[in-house]
Amino acid sequence: MAIDAIGESMSKNLTALAKRQGLDNTLFQTLVVGDDAKSKAQRKALAKELLIGEAIIHGTASFYDFIEGDNANKKAYVCNGSSCLCAASQPQVTAQLLEHFSADDIGYVTCLGRCAQNSAFQINKENYSGQDIARLAEIIEFGVIDSAESYHVETNLKPAVLTAEIEHVGQYYQVFTEVTGKFSRDELLQQLTDSGLRGRGGAGFPTGFKWRSCRDAKGEEKYIVCNADEGDAGAFSDRYLLEQRPHSVLFGMLMAGYLAGAETGVLYIRDEYPQAIRATEKAIIEFQALGLLDNLAFSFDFKIIRGAGAYICGEETALLRSIEGQRPLVSVRPPFPTESGLFGCPTILNNVETFAAINFIFSVGAESFFALGNGKSTGSKLVSLDGSFNKPGIYEVVMGMELTALIEMAGGFAKPLKALHIGGPLGGVVPLSALEKLTLDYESFAENGFLLGHASVIGLPASLAMIDYIEHLFEFTAAESCGKCYPCKLGSVRGQEMIQAAISGKQLLNRQLLDDLLETMQFGSLCALGGGVPLPIENILQYFADEIRPYIKQTNTTLEQANG
Repeated sequence: MAIDAIGESMSKNLTALAKRQGLDNTLFQTLVVGDDAKSKAQRKALAKELLIGEAIIHGTASFYDFIEGDNANKKAYVCNGSSCLCAASQPQVTAQLLEHFSADDIGYVTCLGRCAQNSAFQINKENYSGQDIARLAEIIEFGVIDSAESYHVETNLKPAVLTAEIEHVGQYYQVFTEVTGKFSRDELLQQLTDSGLRGRGGAGFPTGFKWRSCRDAKGEEKYIVCNADEGDAGAFSDRYLLEQRPHSVLFGMLMAGYLAGAETGVLYIRDEYPQAIRATEKAIIEFQALGLLDNLAFSFDFKIIRGAGAYICGEETALLRSIEGQRPLVSVRPPFPTESGLFGCPTILNNVETFAAINFIFSVGAESFFALGNGKSTGSKLVSLDGSFNKPGIYEVVMGMELTALIEMAGGFAKPLKALHIGGPLGGVVPLSALEKLTLDYESFAENGFLLGHASVIGLPASLAMIDYIEHLFEFTAAESCGKCYPCKLGSVRGQEMIQAAISGKQLLNRQLLDDLLETMQFGSLCALGGGVPLPIENILQYFADEIRPYIKQTNTTLEQANG
């Protein structure tokens, strides 16, 4: 039997064992709850309790930054995300932390979602940014102090879809009672389909089709899972919704459960978002207090799973394996989660923003939602703008809006830029010369060789060396790869080595070799991490060729490419 086949067979067995334990007693939750790594004796006892091998427990624990390894149990963490890198704020943050902590007491995180203010760091599971670093001594002495981030929230939509205030929680959920009493499940699913809502996590898959597929799938037990593992550098729209509008997310999950026939909703929220976890926990208690479902032949419970520092868990199959307590390696599809998802059961898995749009669709109307878009990309979209804009923050805009109009809403650039990195680490690097070509929808970005993705926007400063940014992208992929497929894990390492050698002057880049590497990663990787990172690198090679040329070994083929 092939190694991959053996691995998949073991995974199915672990899924079955995890299902027996249930959501309240998973291996992952047990490992995350404690602040310190479990001892050998504790792990042996845990293995006996869960009927699994000690190697399985080690394999799971060792995968996560915050459970085991060099980055676990640090007193302070510094954000090393792309936005903070471009802001050049983190050396000062690190220097000031070193006045209070040893180097061994300081770890790193991919992104804290504090991109509007930068200078982001975490102490005692609390996030800080901006001028908070000036209060470092106070934070250390007195513990948690006011850590609320200041950022702009704006929309030109009336009524707003995602940024509207929820003034009365009871009235907000009353929409559920009204529409479920008036329409059949089929009719409600058709309304969702008619809205044209597509997944806001980046893939843009039709939500109505996904929910109907889960409803039609065979299975006595089904699940609704919210992917709140927002790890894309520059993105903080999901954090905004969970902290400021958590009931919109819960409502969407509730409706999904009703339409698909699921009674449990799981929110997988990254550990780097402590404020979001607390706000969501409070919202769940408020929902339960309403007694909305007391007189209905339908029940629905919410469960929060706290992540542990693994970017790859934003990929749906890795996320599901993580909840089950398995090592979160990416799975080959099919089967898709709607057929075989959490614990092998049919599962609807959407991101935070997708669920948050559901209330508007059923309260204001599918037609109104559809009318906001351009026919293919419908509704509104949250866009995260980092500190390189004069008014950084969250902007809710209609799908299809001109990118330049959004920049005007944000007051223009706060400093000289050469490009925008849009859509996270796997999104496109858009030169300023291409901004006027783009509208904020999936089609426009794809047609022009970019990717809208999660719609995070990072400004790349004019002073930034693009060869350094390519190295940063390879480094990120190498660090965050799950390791299951060679094109991603080894390709990113080889890519970083090639760029480092070129920067140091040891060996100039072989352009053909680099192109072959990027092609292998794009088409050979199992998921979007290895498959997606070539896009921004290729954008840089195309639009900043003059800047990159000194690092490339000049051959006849290279000269022909340069000349067009």
